[in-house]
Amino acid sequence: MTHSTHATTSAALHRVTLTLARCPDYPDGSAGRGYEIVAPLGPDGHLDAALWRAIRDHCRVLRFWTGEPDRHGRLVHHAGGEGGATWLIDYDDRTTADDEPGYRLGAHAFVPGEYVSIREVDDAAYRTFMVARVGDAIPGGPP
Repeated sequence: MTHSTHATTSAALHRVTLTLARCPDYPDGSAGRGYEIVAPLGPDGHLDAALWRAIRDHCRVLRFWTGEPDRHGRLVHHAGGEGGATWLIDYDDRTTADDEPGYRLGAHAFVPGEYVSIREVDDAAYRTFMVARVGDAIPGGPP
């Protein structure tokens, strides 16, 4: 990777921490349930599909859920779907059975205090998550 490519990748990638928002099961929300996503964000905090295409191998997801093993996956963008595109979390690229789609993730700003929704594999309903933190990400680093 050239120095200029590395600098562009570093500037484009952000580490976003989502935590479960208030819901009937968790009236106060839950900081122990959520996602850490390394994602390409534009200056306005929106997911950037063009940047994603250039650096997709660095766009990783860690799902953390108290009492369950962590799950590691990738942030994936598909053309089509509601709003013209679908962003989802893919845990196994050999099947779509484990994919967790976001609800119009491309339309939401990933800035602290905002909310996004993700549908988990075993649940027909979407769960709402609050953007708890957004910071710079290091290419190739964890989640």
